[in-house]
Amino acid sequence: MRILKEGFQNKGGFSMDKGNFGRRDRLVKEKQHDTYKERKKRTEPTVCPECKAVFVGGRWTWNDAPDDAVMEICPACLRIADNYPAGYVEFKGSFFELRRKEIMNLVNNEEKLEKGEHPMERIMAITPQEDLTLITTTGVHIARRLGEAVTRAYQGDLSFTYSDNEKTIRVQWASK
Repeated sequence: MRILKEGFQNKGGFSMDKGNFGRRDRLVKEKQHDTYKERKKRTEPTVCPECKAVFVGGRWTWNDAPDDAVMEICPACLRIADNYPAGYVEFKGSFFELRRKEIMNLVNNEEKLEKGEHPMERIMAITPQEDLTLITTTGVHIARRLGEAVTRAYQGDLSFTYSDNEKTIRVQWASK
């Protein structure tokens, strides 16, 4: 029996120290890159000068701002200023055209509820186009919530697609 290294022997006389000869063709996962993700913990309390949201207790809220709060623009206001949405919601179909006002009231009510609970989840813009209405949002959660609310109320076909490692979402609703 052949011994390659002390303690590494095989019945066939052949052995390999995997510590020295392990596989090196693994894919290295890139670091996640999100421009609007917090890199460091914010100073508490922090107030956004644009929307007046307050960062306290590790999250953004609509609490009253203390006098000694640091002024810094929140991630949602940065997205709006940069016109860089995280969510795209498309509504289309003949039923949508007939009930546009009603459905848009539902969308605005859902936004008020979501924004009340999560200040970083907002509608950026509502853009009527030739054959659809496009709504852009600051977060993926509100985009999905809008699509699901309209589907619960009016049925229809709902689809959503995440991309960029779940940092953006495209929600599409069409009436049947």
